[in-house]
Amino acid sequence: MPRHARQKSNSAIYHIILRGINRQQIFEDEEDKDRLIETLQTCKDKSGFRLFAYCLMGNHFHLLLKVEKEDLELIVKRIAGSYAYWYNLKYRRIGHLFQDRFKSEAVEDDRYFFAVLRYIHQNPLKAGLCKEIRTYKYSSYGEYIKGHSGMLEIDYVFSMIDKESFVRFNEEITDIKCFDVENEGARLNDSDAMAILQKVSKCSNASEFQALEIAYRDQFLKELRRNGLSIRQISRLTGVSFGIVRKH
Repeated sequence: MPRHARQKSNSAIYHIILRGINRQQIFEDEEDKDRLIETLQTCKDKSGFRLFAYCLMGNHFHLLLKVEKEDLELIVKRIAGSYAYWYNLKYRRIGHLFQDRFKSEAVEDDRYFFAVLRYIHQNPLKAGLCKEIRTYKYSSYGEYIKGHSGMLEIDYVFSMIDKESFVRFNEEITDIKCFDVENEGARLNDSDAMAILQKVSKCSNASEFQALEIAYRDQFLKELRRNGLSIRQISRLTGVSFGIVRKH
C-alpha cells in the first residue's frame, strides 16, 4: 500500500508521535526517560526547533514543536537516532528501536494548538499512570506549573493565556481526541501487565525477553496469554512480533 504524503503545516507547528517498533517498550526505567529528555535538549540546540510540549509514555512519546532551521524529518531522525544508539548500547541490542515512519499532524491555529497541548499533558492520566497530570514526572506540564524552563517555549504560551487559565484548561477533563497511537484494546494496564511479565519470565525488559531461547520464549508467551494479556500488549511489552505472539 503506498504511503500518503506527510501533511505540511503552514504554521510549521506539528504534533508528533514516535513509537517503538512492533509497539515495544522504549523506556524501561527512569534513566531511559531522563536520557530522552536530555536528547531533546541536545537536538533542539542543533536543529533549532521550538518545543512547546512533550510527554513520555511506555512505548511512545509525544512532541509539540515548531520547525525553524531544519526540516521535520531531519529533526525526528536526529532525536530517534541519538536515543536509539544510546538505548541499544545500554541493553546490548541490535536493530531499529522506532517504527520507520513517525506520525505527525499539522497544527494550524491557536485553538487546536491548545487542544493538542492539553491532549499531550492528559495522556498519562487517561492511561492510568497518574491521578493528576501535575504529578506525572515525564511530561512538560510540570515545567509550565513551575513557570520556567530552559527547553520549552513557556513565554510564548503564556503570552496567549495567563497561568491560572492555562492550569484550569489543562486540568479540565475532556473527550476531545487528537490523533494518537491506535487503541490496543488491552485488558490490563501496562504497569500490571509488565509486573506479570517479569514474574512469569524473570525478564526485566524487552531486550532480555528477546534474548531468551525460543522454547522458553514460546512457553512464556502462552503463559502471558493465560494471564489475561492481549496479543498486542504482549507484543508491545516484549518486542516479539504480533504474528509470533498470535500463534501461541
